[in-house]
Amino acid sequence: MKRKAQSQAAGHKPVKKKSKTSLSDEDAKKRFRTGLFDKDVLDKYTKGYAESSPYKHSVIHELIDDSLLRAVREEIKNNVSFTPKETDIYKIHQSGDLANLDGLDDDALAKLPSLLALRDAMYSQAFRDYVAHITGCGPLSGRKTDMAINVYTPGCYLLCHDDVIGSRKVSYILYLTDPEIPWKAEWGGALRLFPVRTIKGKDGQVAKTPAPDVSKIIPPAWNQLSFFAVQPGESFHDVEEVYHAENKEQLKKDGGRVRMAISGWFHIPQIGEDGYVEGAEEKLAKNSGLMQLQGNPDQYDQPQLKPVPVEQPQSSSQEEFDEADLEFLLKYMSPTYLTPDTLEQISEHFDELSTITLPNILGKKFAKKLRDYVTAQEATPLPEDSTEIEKGPWRVAKPPHKHRFLYLQSGSAGTSNKNGKGKEEYSPIKELLEEFLPSPQFRRWLQIATKSVVESHDFIARRFRRGKDYTLATGHEGKPRLELTLGITPTSGWGGDDDEDEGDAEEENGDDSKANGKGKGKAKAGASKKESKKEPEEEEEQDIEVGGHEVYMAGDDDADEDAAVYKSGGDDDNILFFESPAWNKLSLVLRDSGVLKFVKYVSRKAPGDRWDISGTFEVEEPEDDEDGEDAANSQENGTGVIDDTEEEWNGFPSSSDSDSD
Repeated sequence: MKRKAQSQAAGHKPVKKKSKTSLSDEDAKKRFRTGLFDKDVLDKYTKGYAESSPYKHSVIHELIDDSLLRAVREEIKNNVSFTPKETDIYKIHQSGDLANLDGLDDDALAKLPSLLALRDAMYSQAFRDYVAHITGCGPLSGRKTDMAINVYTPGCYLLCHDDVIGSRKVSYILYLTDPEIPWKAEWGGALRLFPVRTIKGKDGQVAKTPAPDVSKIIPPAWNQLSFFAVQPGESFHDVEEVYHAENKEQLKKDGGRVRMAISGWFHIPQIGEDGYVEGAEEKLAKNSGLMQLQGNPDQYDQPQLKPVPVEQPQSSSQEEFDEADLEFLLKYMSPTYLTPDTLEQISEHFDELSTITLPNILGKKFAKKLRDYVTAQEATPLPEDSTEIEKGPWRVAKPPHKHRFLYLQSGSAGTSNKNGKGKEEYSPIKELLEEFLPSPQFRRWLQIATKSVVESHDFIARRFRRGKDYTLATGHEGKPRLELTLGITPTSGWGGDDDEDEGDAEEENGDDSKANGKGKGKAKAGASKKESKKEPEEEEEQDIEVGGHEVYMAGDDDADEDAAVYKSGGDDDNILFFESPAWNKLSLVLRDSGVLKFVKYVSRKAPGDRWDISGTFEVEEPEDDEDGEDAANSQENGTGVIDDTEEEWNGFPSSSDSDSD
């Protein structure tokens, strides 16, 4: 679950830890189902583990004594606090680390006797030996307990990762779903395993990277344990989104679709334990890193950047535009954004904030053609299998522990299909990628608007499918670069500022009428994240968040925290820029080194797919001037992008509306 170790008290201040009581094998086995430790049962699980795929794993049904686990569930519901947590990779409700149970006072412990009994049974010598026998992983620590209670309500998920951190040896999850309402596979929430592709490079080195599609789906079930050995570069898995019910009545009938589970890890033996080897943890970490880097798997990431250098980069001025240039730009752009006054105001705004959002950037005629095309494409069913999708012009971004979406790159849109059926029919997306955006005319307009000198450009069209796609947070190192996102999502209802005026936008079909953007550019990243004293319940329909937003975040200097966490309690000060999926909206951001960026997973509940064009421009660094110190301070306080005291740029009125701010 966690990409970096976390430790958090379960709603109480810790006191001096009590020493753990060592369970005898006889007492430990009484807390599991009768017959679990029989030799023939153990042999059956061991054989099944060895024969499993895509990598070795095991599923044990009815693991714990039923009455004990029911008591655990009730204690959790009545006494354990949950904190909503959301990052680029997950959205969950999580308890504190159950290792901290030993640090609770006597009154607090008195409310959780069954939970404590379960934890001690899971880390007993008898059960650790049982797991070690099945997995063949060697001795496991009974001292280093590492487990937490996670609750997934509708809309929660965990994206692809391999669980490789520190001394982890075996990963497990024990389900505490409602025993009276059996979980249905169609509700989602499954543990899903990814197969690994083995690729041999030209130099003979072999790299391993996960395929974009899962090959094993393990739905939740009451008192079911799933576990596997943690393997660097191999044990990739995710937790499928828990899907929303059609209505409140159905959700109530389904018991709220609350996927409660205890998940955690067994670690290698610690100092003083049998099986401890000095330096083993450091060696494990070193070997894990080497295995993840073996064969340079990054070279097989798709898409790869394909920057096109600009010959003789130089600054631009409005005087450079002749009649032919304007005629070309008017084929695509709203006339408003080509007037000298408008360009000057855009330039001043961007110069001040290093970011700007321009609604209705595309002209009416081209916008209608584009919208009709995208809408028709979205209405056409897509294959589930990535291999089938790639028989057409679209490709699937991979590997899934970094990103997954469909894409077209400049130069590839409209090329011959693998099935030999020739070129694609006309596509306005291709026209944007290969004619408008890379044109010298648009580059000059962009340079004037941002007061920059473009050295190279790279464009890609992206489609983020509902219930499937996302990008995880990636950093940027080096000099600042200019990034462009042209939103071409035809559906409304994404929770952005434009939704209330979407009807007007549809009528105008991209007309350059008054901008409909409202509020601050730094939008709120999520619902209130107040701590709950009870098990998370069903949410109100109007509060449903569907993801799909693009986020720029300040990198976190705290090495003990996940860099891409939305801060708890509604504190999202590390969010620098936030943009929901939108139609006909251009965003420009000057991105500094160290700034993280991602597109949030698109929920199956979303009104459609997220569509956009993403562009990257390497630009010349400006020369230092007398304002350099102020600029440096600005970078430190927000990396040059929009802050929460500034209003979003709302665009300009059309030329027929003379008043512009």
